[in-house]
Amino acid sequence: MTAVTSALREALRGRRPVTAMWRGTCAVGRSVRAAWQRPGRERDLVVQSLKAAGAALIAWAVAGVWLDDPMALMAPWVALVLVQATVYSSVRQAGQQFAAICVGALVASGAQALTEDNTGALVLSLPVLMLIANWSRFGGQGIYTATTAVFVLASGTAISAAAVGHRVGQAALGAVIGVAVNAFVLPPIHLRDVRENLAALAREAGEVLHSVADDLRKTEWDAQTTTGWSSDAARLQRRLDALHSARSWSTESLRLTYGPLRKLHRAPTAVPPEDEDQRWSRVTGNITALTRTLAVAADERRTPTPPEGPVLDLYARLLKLIGDSCQAEAGRLLGESVEARPEEATEATMEELHRRLQEGLREHAGQEAARTAVLGTLLLQAENLWAEIVPEPQER
Repeated sequence: MTAVTSALREALRGRRPVTAMWRGTCAVGRSVRAAWQRPGRERDLVVQSLKAAGAALIAWAVAGVWLDDPMALMAPWVALVLVQATVYSSVRQAGQQFAAICVGALVASGAQALTEDNTGALVLSLPVLMLIANWSRFGGQGIYTATTAVFVLASGTAISAAAVGHRVGQAALGAVIGVAVNAFVLPPIHLRDVRENLAALAREAGEVLHSVADDLRKTEWDAQTTTGWSSDAARLQRRLDALHSARSWSTESLRLTYGPLRKLHRAPTAVPPEDEDQRWSRVTGNITALTRTLAVAADERRTPTPPEGPVLDLYARLLKLIGDSCQAEAGRLLGESVEARPEEATEATMEELHRRLQEGLREHAGQEAARTAVLGTLLLQAENLWAEIVPEPQER
């Protein structure tokens, strides 16, 4: 299988459009497989898509089949777009869209009454409605003022108070069906994303610390090496931003969601507390500061001098130990079975490394102030990381 994949890559090399299509097809295949195999974002997307289609079909069945409305387009259209990522956003956007549709229908009707011509009514109403669409109260639904006018005028039916009321009633029917389907049929609850992003942040923090530790053990590391560390730390910051976004979505997804229906959903019923976000935000900040200190020390144009020799190896071992704890924390967040490290052994190792680093710090103090300053700063940042990632035994 590997040989076939390599051959395909060689054949597609230099043919960018074909390569892009191949990669896109592979990404779609991975998403389909993920949606089939396990709960996750891909499966949530499939569920929401099918719910939106189902809401539109129900609205069409009610308006077009049961009520036998010859112009039943408005109801399924509104129902389709109101199956949003959360129940709260569906309700909020339903109100905004309904108001926009009412404004569009009224302005279009008034314009046709003045011009008595559909083309003239469009010329008169569309510029006004596009300006109204930018009103912040409409949010992202303002465009429906103009599209409603187009639908109303393009239908060819005579404009009257009854016709306008009919269009508004169809919109209200679609809004009710769309919101009801989203709220009562597997309501979207985004609790899984918080845990996944938190675990990913812990795992990637461990990877950065392992990378720094491995590079420090090499005989030579320079400014180019520290640039890679800085890029890794920036990636951690982006992951932290994704965590904050996921937390916001999870909070919103619980608003206006009927409690007993949450139990029918296969998403997790709880998320880690917000204190965890703050803790890993501090970890990210400490790792960023650590890589920045090393970058400054590796810059030949700057005064600080990096530590070297056995003390640097001890520091690398300490970072490796902290990185291991990050990886273990990521596994615990995902409920994976991780090999538990004996707490006493961990503490003993930490104390031994700390004692030997303090001795190295005293030795450097008698030799060179610049090197001592860098080592002291690095040691302080490592201690801060340890305090955040591995709490004291009595707190457990």
